Amino acid sequence: MVFNTGAALLDAVVLAAVSREEDGTYGYKITQDVRKAIEISESTLYPVLRRLQKNGYLQAYDMECGGRNRRYYKITDIGEQQLEQYRQEWNSYSSKISAMFSGEEIV
Repeated sequence: MVFNTGAALLDAVVLAAVSREEDGTYGYKITQDVRKAIEISESTLYPVLRRLQKNGYLQAYDMECGGRNRRYYKITDIGEQQLEQYRQEWNSYSSKISAMFSGEEIV
């Protein structure tokens, strides 16, 4: 992709991916889900997850899976509020960019 992916967009996409799973989801699955929209490596994802957790948008918990602990992430109420703000801003931003590309007047 020729467009840069900034921290806010990464945060928004990761929150959206995690919010789709009511009981939470784990890092590898989040990476696979996010890759459907933007290219991201696991080494990029984990700092994003830590930042979102530090900001109170995600909570983490460990669950045993196949004899090993797997870290799961679940969106918090504050994270849901932040995701809704991201959605509103994205809708406004993307509609203006789409209008610009199609030659429409931007209102």
